[in-house]
Amino acid sequence: MKKPIGTTAKTGEKCPESGVWTVVGTPSTTAPIAVGNTMPPYAGKAVVWKLTRYA
Repeated sequence: MKKPIGTTAKTGEKCPESGVWTVVGTPSTTAPIAVGNTMPPYAGKAVVWKLTRYA
């Protein structure tokens, strides 16, 4: 069962769903991240990622 669009995950957590993830806040970026991968930091900081599109 897919996680809903809008699901969030923090840097260091395992990615719960493959798709395109966007950093919450500014500066922001998007990244394709596969399920099971570790959510990365952005701009050298721990961030919250939000699922915006399925892979």
